Amino acid sequence: MTHDTDDTDGDASTETDPSDDGEPGDDDPAVRTPGGGAAPEPEPIEPAAPEEFGLVQAWWGDGKGKTTAAMGMGFRAAGHGYRVHMLQFMKGGADSVEGVRGEYNAIAAMPGFSYENAGHYGWHGLLDGSADDEHDAKAAAAFERAEALVAGAAETDLTEPLPLDGDPDNGVHMLILDELLYAADRGLVDPDEVVALAESKPDGLELVLTGSHAEPEYLEGVADLITNVRKVAHPFDAGHRARRGTEY
Repeated sequence: MTHDTDDTDGDASTETDPSDDGEPGDDDPAVRTPGGGAAPEPEPIEPAAPEEFGLVQAWWGDGKGKTTAAMGMGFRAAGHGYRVHMLQFMKGGADSVEGVRGEYNAIAAMPGFSYENAGHYGWHGLLDGSADDEHDAKAAAAFERAEALVAGAAETDLTEPLPLDGDPDNGVHMLILDELLYAADRGLVDPDEVVALAESKPDGLELVLTGSHAEPEYLEGVADLITNVRKVAHPFDAGHRARRGTEY
């Protein structure tokens, strides 16, 4: 016995709607996002001013990633055309770190992002050949520099774009004070002065503080964001030294 067959049977499931161009329809929730459901594309970096900067952030803890997180925010801000500067305390180098650091090369290539290092060789309180009185002097000078940078921002209209290659003394939108909290924890900087600095900053300056394995309780009620970067495991505990491209 033979049966009639319908040549079109099953074809409906494979037919393509000629109006379907791969773009989300009006009923797709993606179209209600700021980007309208489209993947963001890179744009040229032009000087711009942030609309919502002005908070104080503190990143502390015994885990790796405090400086990395701060610099990541710095790159993000600079990518929007905001002026960013990083001042590093207590990072003058050690025998496990080479003279060239990847983050410095990257910052130098990034419009609107600049840095300066005010650290002394070695680490305070360790028998590594470095002099603690030199650490004291470097930290004191770095804190004076931080005060000058905050004062420069206070004299600048931070609601306006700033030159991407401008002198940080003439104002920045984001100031990263890397390892300042560790300097305060070690007694190289007075914690009360850190509080005074945070409270003296202009409204439009985003101030990012990092460092310290000890909780900076003095910043409670002062910092808007306090993040504890907690160590679960660290390759240093297994004897690994600092690695090019991850630690420096």
